[in-house]
Amino acid sequence: MIRLAIFASGTGSNAQKIIQYFEESDDVEISLIVSNKANAGVLNFAEHYDIPSMIIDRQFFYHTKQIVFELNHQSIDYIILAGFLWLIPSYLVKAFANKIINIHPALLPKYGGKGMYGLHVHDAVKKAGENKSGITIHYVNESYDDGAIIFQTSCEIYPEDLPTDIQKKVQILEHKYYPEIIEKIVLGEVKKRST
Repeated sequence: MIRLAIFASGTGSNAQKIIQYFEESDDVEISLIVSNKANAGVLNFAEHYDIPSMIIDRQFFYHTKQIVFELNHQSIDYIILAGFLWLIPSYLVKAFANKIINIHPALLPKYGGKGMYGLHVHDAVKKAGENKSGITIHYVNESYDDGAIIFQTSCEIYPEDLPTDIQKKVQILEHKYYPEIIEKIVLGEVKKRST
């Protein structure tokens, strides 16, 4: 059984889709939910699906390496970021090299980096007059949204679309593709890049 830890900061809609996707799997299990916010909605999903959870603070995450011990203690194989807003520290990137996966709500390398999350991304895409956006699933390195791209897919943007409309279109792609691509990665079936 391949054991995944989901790191999330917010409501956890992607986390919920991932949990549901693997609920009946014989190969992959969501074994831990980690959040940096005590009131994050994702913790409700952890409780509902009876998944152990852990709340972390900056001191613990950036100034100790205890998280590596905790993840190893739980036999975690991969870390899945689902709306986790903190930069992953280099010690954790090294401990889980090519085993930390993120989804970004735009077509990287455009519209990535610090502060580019949620509606900020879709605002930037709208202001730039783009006619498409989408999702990028990538490995995590020591910089925001900079790791090797695994998968991208896009959706059309129309002139009348507001940032919230773009967000809805992109979220449909997130919920459809992220669990599937995670499965392919952890089962060794994925190529580094596709469209």
